[in-house]
Amino acid sequence: MKKLRKVGAAKEFEKVEAEQDLFKAIAALQTKEEVKKFLQDLCTPAEIQAMADRWRVVDLLKQDEPYRQIYEKTGVSVTTIGRVARCLLLGEGGYNLIYKRLHK
Repeated sequence: MKKLRKVGAAKEFEKVEAEQDLFKAIAALQTKEEVKKFLQDLCTPAEIQAMADRWRVVDLLKQDEPYRQIYEKTGVSVTTIGRVARCLLLGEGGYNLIYKRLHK
């Protein structure tokens, strides 16, 4: 049993290390074109669209638009809208950080 726990802990460490490497790679991107190329190589079109949908509703949520109205304007599911709203209030602050940076 102890060996299984050690293997699990090692895999978890490798997973965290891989995430840190990804974050470092993203932080190294310098232009919108570089970001576009990197994301197109890294993600499927559906994954990029899902991220774009989430980002698209941030501004509407910041304007206090009702979820149903956001859905009607964007086609983004109410579930996704709710997830973004929850992150705006209780998340790590990433949406708010970038929103503020872009809306100075």
